[in-house]
Amino acid sequence: MKVLIQRVTQAQVEVDKQVVGQIGPGLLALVGAAHGDDEVICEFLAEKILGLRIFDDGEGKMNLSVKDVQGSVLLVSQFTLLADTRKGRRPSFVGAAQPELANALYLHMGRYLENHLPVAYGVFKAHMKVTLTNDGPVTIMLEKSPHESL
Repeated sequence: MKVLIQRVTQAQVEVDKQVVGQIGPGLLALVGAAHGDDEVICEFLAEKILGLRIFDDGEGKMNLSVKDVQGSVLLVSQFTLLADTRKGRRPSFVGAAQPELANALYLHMGRYLENHLPVAYGVFKAHMKVTLTNDGPVTIMLEKSPHESL
């Protein structure tokens, strides 16, 4: 599983010209599930999202988490994070989980995060327009493979 997080001052998702998810300060989290991913991996990465100290403290040092600053998360499914571009010019997505599993894991991560802070969502498998104001900019890739130990 891969999760690309961006520290934002605001972010929103539109589907068919309608805003379906919106947050103020917090994190935009783009989530891509791979073959072999499961709920344990989701929860491990959700804990990383919650605890990663990438917000500034009173001295301007990145010492605070999204929970510490009482931020929100905008969770957006994005299978293209699993693109394999090693061969040719057209990305291969064979490493991405099947839609049913990917959606279940995406929703599981969201429910897990909701236990700790506000979460807004994109729409799974929809064509979305995501707008954001990246704060910093701070953009970090989180990855966890089923083959790695926790």
